[in-house]
Formats: sequence, C-alpha cells, structure tokens
Amino acid sequence: MTRHVAVLMGGWSAEREVSLVTGSLVCRALQDAGYRVTAIDVQRDVGALLTRLYPKPDAVFNALHGRYGEDGCMQGLLDILEIPYTHSGLLASALAMDKPMAKRLFAAEGLPVAEHQILERGQFSAADVMPAPYVVKPLNEGSSIGVEIVREGSNAAPLSGDNWPYPSRKIMVEPFIDGRELTVAVMGDRALTVTEIKTGRTFYDYDAKYAAGGSQHEVPAQVTAEVFDTAMDYALRAHNVLGCRGVSRADFRYDGETVYILEVNTQPGLTPTSLVPEQAAHLGMPFQDLMVWMVENAEYGP
Repeated sequence: MTRHVAVLMGGWSAEREVSLVTGSLVCRALQDAGYRVTAIDVQRDVGALLTRLYPKPDAVFNALHGRYGEDGCMQGLLDILEIPYTHSGLLASALAMDKPMAKRLFAAEGLPVAEHQILERGQFSAADVMPAPYVVKPLNEGSSIGVEIVREGSNAAPLSGDNWPYPSRKIMVEPFIDGRELTVAVMGDRALTVTEIKTGRTFYDYDAKYAAGGSQHEVPAQVTAEVFDTAMDYALRAHNVLGCRGVSRADFRYDGETVYILEVNTQPGLTPTSLVPEQAAHLGMPFQDLMVWMVENAEYGP
C-alpha cells in the first residue's frame, strides 16, 4: 500500500481557488485513510516544487486544475521524476485540454461533436461570426472559464482581443446546442452513471459548477434507456480514444435527438458540489474510498 502521498493543489491558473478546495478535501480523506500526506501549494517556482518532492513520495495526487496542472506540463515533470501520479498522463492530458484536437479525435471515433471555427482574437468584431446563438470559448481553459454565449438580437459585441484576458491568441466559436446537460464519469475501464445537470443559469458555467445552489444534479438522469446507454458508451470511448487513465468526466448536450460530446475533463473537481464523487457515492463508493482508489492506481509515463 502507498504510504506517503504529496497532494499538489493551487497553482496559478484561473482555477486556483477551486483547486485549493479540492486539494484540502483530498488531504483530509487520505489522512483519515491512514496515509502520510504532504500538501503542496504549487507556485511558479519549479525549483521549490522539486525541493518539496524530495525525498520522493510514493505517489502524487494531482489536485491541480487548469493550465500547467491539467494540460500535460505537470505530468511531464512527474514523468521525469518517475513519481506515480493520479489521473491521466502527459499526452492524454494535453489532448483533452486542447479543445480542437480533442474534438478531432472524438469525431474520428464517430462521436457527435458541434462544428466549430477557430479564429484569431483580432478577427472578432461587432459582426456575428456565425448565426446566433453561438458559443465563444478559449481553446485551453477548464471549468467553463471564459465561455460566453452570444444570443440572437444581442446588442453586445462579441469578445474582442482587447477584452480577452486569456493567453491563447486563438478562440473557438461553435453553435450553441440548446438542450439537456448530461455528464458521465469514467473510473478506470468503466463508466459510472449519467447525471443530468439542471441550473437556472444560461448554461453550466463556473458559478453553476461551484457556487452553493448553483445547480441541481439528478442522479441517475431521467432519460430514456437509449440516451443513457449512449452517453455511457460515448464517455468510455472518449476516455479511451484520448488515452486517459484513472478518473475522467465527459460532458454532453442532448438536444432531443443527438447526444453531442462537448469535452472530457481529465482532472474533474472533487469539491462538495462536484459530480464525480456524487456518481461514485450513488454506486456505493464513499469519497474516501474513491480517493484511495485513485492513489493506489497512480502511474507515471504515457
């Protein structure tokens, strides 16, 4: 059994605060399970991080969210150090975080995706780039960070390069799929169940994800057996085509006819409002047991 676990949390992405919440809950669960836990609030000083990881722990629980922690960068560092870590490896993490590349792989696997355009920030103007409603999003942020919906008849200009606070020069634009929000967690080689996310907000945005009362989760989702099985199948296929391991979560939109895959989150949140622990609990696995499973299945390498 793994004895010493370093929990990486915080970081400097737009999801820092969520990561700190996830990390603190993970630390508590692992300590209660009998592990020796070292909590590390990750900063940009890589030398300081290397010092904290020496002597090497038996495993790293990667509780970072967003860029640099979830996109393959931290995974690459841990691969070099040969320290087993939770969640997906470098390549799967990078592919999942790059929305256009992930959609290309999903489409090649036969999974329905929304058509999209990739635009330079400077190409945005007051003119609609496609018929409204459409969605504007960064290429490599998580937790719906930076996602905006442009509605028909809106007088507001689409986001421009001057008011786009994200480092990517490129922006993804895709049609808004009106319908039901579904999500499926994958744990190892099996999909867990289907949750329907209901919110009074326009979509499942950052506040709906993390604010108390921001959304309601129906577990299992009250959908037809065909839709349920389709979402479960698509989630597992997406997990595999990206090369994910450990736990991931696939998000979908169901418009009444087609289940569209939106994205795969390789390091889904583990906060009090998060979906993966909720699905595991529905199947009889308490939060602590889920954390232990993740640590005991930690790996390094591709």
